[in-house]
Amino acid sequence: MEAAKPKILLCEDDTNLGMVLKNYLELNDYDVTLERDGRLGLAAFQREKFDICLLDVMMPNMDGFTVAEEIRDINPDVPLFFLSAKTMKDDIIQGYKLGADDYITKPFDSEVLLHKIKAILKRNEEIHREEVNAEFDLGSYHFNPRLRELSVGGKVQTLSPKENELLKMLAEYKNDLLPREAALKKIWGSDTYFNGRSMDVYIAKLRKYLKEDAHLEIVNIHGNGFRLVVAEA
Repeated sequence: MEAAKPKILLCEDDTNLGMVLKNYLELNDYDVTLERDGRLGLAAFQREKFDICLLDVMMPNMDGFTVAEEIRDINPDVPLFFLSAKTMKDDIIQGYKLGADDYITKPFDSEVLLHKIKAILKRNEEIHREEVNAEFDLGSYHFNPRLRELSVGGKVQTLSPKENELLKMLAEYKNDLLPREAALKKIWGSDTYFNGRSMDVYIAKLRKYLKEDAHLEIVNIHGNGFRLVVAEA
């Protein structure tokens, strides 16, 4: 039985670019839904299940950043790429703060985009497939990476795949230095500046999740990495 093709939601208001990308990706065995309007793109995401979303930032009716926020509310884990002519640093950082896996500036090489898509889908597949048997007691918290659950006082927080992998690495390096480069390469695939900014956003999220226990702290070791400090109660 032939395996199902990975499904891509492509939101791009430039008709020519949209069709060229759709045809190119379909030639490389992807099932592509093309929408030229932000609202239509969101409606498509609400109707169907996609493996990855490619979102133009500037679109009619609903811009790509707004579409991304709505998508993240529905599915916090689906990979998101922004495709944009906007090259200002603030725009790129905003994209990563919204949980983007990549921010690709136009014009771009379609073959490079294809390899980025393959890499993120392969990495996500490995993360989901990986059997994680170890569980961790971190102060008053219990962390189960296999279920992606962080619990304290009867409350359970379900973590996204990246949050889960990052906390798992911090737990494995408990009270020791988790090198920034090691975490970036394992979870994000490379230690670029923008991936680093993305990781900082995830560190901030984990700090919020762990705030119930004053004996737990994620410490930034400037220029080197992070330490999950678990002090004796």
